[in-house]
Amino acid sequence: MNQDLWISGFSDEISSDFDTQLRVVSNLGMRYLSLRGIDGKNIGDYSVAEIKDNVQPRLQKAGISVSSIGSPIGKIFINDDEGFAKQKVMLEELCQISNLLDCKYIRIFSFYIPKGADADSFREDVISKLKHYAEIAAKYNVILLHENEKDIYGDIARRCHEILKAVDSPNFKAIFDFANFVQCGENTQVCYDLLKDEVVYIHIKDAVTADNQNVVCGTGEGKIPELLSQFIKAGYKGFLTLEPHLVRFDSLKDLELEDATEIIKDNKDLDGASGYKLQYEALLDILKKIESEGI
Repeated sequence: MNQDLWISGFSDEISSDFDTQLRVVSNLGMRYLSLRGIDGKNIGDYSVAEIKDNVQPRLQKAGISVSSIGSPIGKIFINDDEGFAKQKVMLEELCQISNLLDCKYIRIFSFYIPKGADADSFREDVISKLKHYAEIAAKYNVILLHENEKDIYGDIARRCHEILKAVDSPNFKAIFDFANFVQCGENTQVCYDLLKDEVVYIHIKDAVTADNQNVVCGTGEGKIPELLSQFIKAGYKGFLTLEPHLVRFDSLKDLELEDATEIIKDNKDLDGASGYKLQYEALLDILKKIESEGI
């Protein structure tokens, strides 16, 4: 595999039990994970001391490093000023956790928009708050990764581009999530063309517009093989982070604004570990094809 690419993943999709996550990841031959759900608790609810005492030793014993912190920062409504104040405190703690774990990336979002409201009308408030986040990250030399998530301000490529340019900080960059763009009705090739210069991290998740359902990477409408090839040819060096969303998992309740049953169907044939392995092997196949065929 390309020596400039490292496969990671949201291992809480395997199990809520962190030791199980570490065992499955290690058995697959992976050396990185993205920290989000640990023993049934979200990373945002951990203190530096808890991570140092209870999580870091287990990571070290398993020989697993952290590619990113899968934080809930920015997953509040844009007009929730009390929530914003609390999240600034949380981000300070998460930046210290990142430094402790020698991890330079924290995944964030750009705020939920009230239902029925015009997202663009909140542009200045979104940018102002994101700048506050970026200033906190800069103190710790951490890079915030904006994920193009459904239902937030930066759900479509145009608004992602606007906030990246307006915040204009080396501590605020982009994640490219194929499935989320598909589920927002976007053409991922157009998204790539607009955002490629700001993308420093990639989520491996695919979807189809029918039912907005998540599918195995490379089998949906995300154009993952074609766009990964373009990323690689353009010199992308970094993480490819598995986020299969192929089976329901405990942390899912924290991720969706509304009930997620329409997004992820129960697949009775797969458990979390099997879904994770399926996505991992599908990504390896895609990378092999890119290497051998130059697609």
